[in-house]
Amino acid sequence: MSNYFSRLPDLEYVSRLKDAKISDYITVKNFFKKGILREDIFQNLAAFQKYRIIGDERPDNVAKKIYGNSKLDWIVLLSNNIIHIQNEWPLIQTDLDDYLLSKYGNYDTLYQDIHHYESKEIKDVNGVVLFPEGLYVDETYEFIYTNPSGILEKRRPAVPITNYQYEMKIEDDKRNINLLMPAYTNLVIDDLKSIMQYKKGSTQYVSETLKRADNIRLYS
Repeated sequence: MSNYFSRLPDLEYVSRLKDAKISDYITVKNFFKKGILREDIFQNLAAFQKYRIIGDERPDNVAKKIYGNSKLDWIVLLSNNIIHIQNEWPLIQTDLDDYLLSKYGNYDTLYQDIHHYESKEIKDVNGVVLFPEGLYVDETYEFIYTNPSGILEKRRPAVPITNYQYEMKIEDDKRNINLLMPAYTNLVIDDLKSIMQYKKGSTQYVSETLKRADNIRLYS
């Protein structure tokens, strides 16, 4: 993300440090500025490709593989609206193990306790799906239907899902992401440059990359 943060404009505000003079300013990065993908690109399905995160791949690893530049990891994140990478990107195995033990306390609770029940798929004799899989159901839920012979049948589709299976499904879903096609990267980089520039017209404006004020609309 260093490439992304280096593009953030600066902000100067009056120093509140001890012994600071009234004319002293502190320069910081304006983290209220946020890059986005243009709506016409984001809504264009042809501009993206499906990708499955492998093992402990990080965003910079994916960027290097797809774009040839690990510093374009911010494009990987923007393509998927990922803001909190700790929660929205698959954890590396050691961190995942620590997280699960912290959440569930011990391996018995993790691997043996039931988190919820889900339905298994039910089909008729012709292979037509009567009841889909993956729905949350009660342990004793009964699905009743009439077979081709006109006889009512009862099936219990509930399948127990352990805490471990539940958590692994969440992690596995995170691995399926969308990536901006390499042909669009230069356009997105140009857009980011424009987004990060301050516009003339305010009293706080110093340059395209710097504003100075006591109270300022940081996102403007």
